[in-house]
Amino acid sequence: MSDLPVLAYKVLTGPQMAQLEADGIFKGAPVDLADGYIHLSAEAQLTETVDKHFAGQDDLHVLAVDLAALGDAVKWEPSRGGALFPHIYGDLPLNVAVAYGPLERDEAGLVKLPVAG
Repeated sequence: MSDLPVLAYKVLTGPQMAQLEADGIFKGAPVDLADGYIHLSAEAQLTETVDKHFAGQDDLHVLAVDLAALGDAVKWEPSRGGALFPHIYGDLPLNVAVAYGPLERDEAGLVKLPVAG
C-alpha cells in the first residue's frame, strides 16, 4: 500500500474553516458525522469531489492533510465506482495540515492545490 498518496485534501466551508482555525480541530461536516468518518479526497479526486458535493457553493477552502501524521486513523476505502478514498476515523487536527487556503480553479477548471508558505 506504499503507492497510496501521503497527502489528501478536505474541502471546508468558510464557517467550518473558521471553526477549525479557532478550535484547532475539526470534528466533521454533517455528512462526515452521519457517516462516522471524515471524508477526504486524493489529488486526482479533488475536482470531482468539489463538482459533485459542493456545486454552486462559494466561500470554500481546501486543506492539504498529511496522512502519515494521522497514522492508523486513516483508512483507504472504496467509494465511487470502486475508487479508494481516504477516510479519517477520528478528529482532524489543524496541526496535520501542511497547507490550506481558499478554493481556486485553474484555467482548465481544475481545483488548485493549496500552497504552504
